Amino acid sequence: MNSKLIAPSMLAADFGNLQRDVEMVNNSDADWFHIDVMDGHFVPNISYGMPVIQAMKKHATKPFDVHLMIEKPERYIEDFAKVGADIITVHYESTVHLHRTLTQIEDAGCKAGVVLNLTTPVSVLEDILPKCFMVLLMSINPGFGGQKFEDITYNRIKKLRRMIDEQGLSTKIEIDGGVTDKNIKQLVEAGADVFVAGSHVFKSENPTETIKQLKQIANS
Repeated sequence: MNSKLIAPSMLAADFGNLQRDVEMVNNSDADWFHIDVMDGHFVPNISYGMPVIQAMKKHATKPFDVHLMIEKPERYIEDFAKVGADIITVHYESTVHLHRTLTQIEDAGCKAGVVLNLTTPVSVLEDILPKCFMVLLMSINPGFGGQKFEDITYNRIKKLRRMIDEQGLSTKIEIDGGVTDKNIKQLVEAGADVFVAGSHVFKSENPTETIKQLKQIANS
């Protein structure tokens, strides 16, 4: 059985103590850093860009899972690769030529993935799945942290898992939005592999322990 992965979302970190929070993730049971990039156009919020990611990368010892919530992400793929992205995921809804954009990510030396908004049918990925290292399913409406998990996600995971298995692929399913110790087991049972957790980790009294608990529950 594949080990289930935890990716703390740095959007929920304390930006005044970013090095401290990066080192906390380094020393925890987390597997990846989840890096949310927002442009104020594709989603109604602005987060951070290349300089902040480059600064975090100097202190990080685990892979950077960079989630581009931006319009026309193909304009910036090489830039994000240069500052330390290991995985780059782009929204299906944000780029006209998805196949070309995924190829661009691969050519930049990163693993390529696609993100689907909450109500975009998973069936749209049928033909592009073989090119996806990972599919990220939004379990909230993207743009802000701390939102409540949407239950329609469970069936979406099951449908996507069937599609992946029918094609004999090893594509990972990542879930982003409202993941907690209360729903992570059900998400695993539905077929998910990677779990982004922001507020649940960074607003807890002991983030290191919270990550450990999520990892244990997901792999139990």
